[in-house]
Amino acid sequence: MRKRQVVLRRSEEPSRDTEASSFTVRSVRYGECQKNHAASVGGYAVDGCREFMASGNEGTTSALTCAACGCHRSFHRRQVGTEVVSDCSSSPSNET
Repeated sequence: MRKRQVVLRRSEEPSRDTEASSFTVRSVRYGECQKNHAASVGGYAVDGCREFMASGNEGTTSALTCAACGCHRSFHRRQVGTEVVSDCSSSPSNET
């Protein structure tokens, strides 16, 4: 029996809290390459590429190819960072 992996993706707009005047910003970074170069012979070997660097300008097909290792961006570990940004200009009060 073959294993099957299902990946679900959600595309969400940046959430905005109108009362607190803050919003959530998500940034995506691609880390080390995980392509198994020895899979055809039953082994495991990675090339050691530590971070994805696009080989072309954004919007072109070469932007999805890593300049360091030549692999497609999908072989690199996807890391999503979340940051809450507040537009509040008032300073916290220390009432006793």
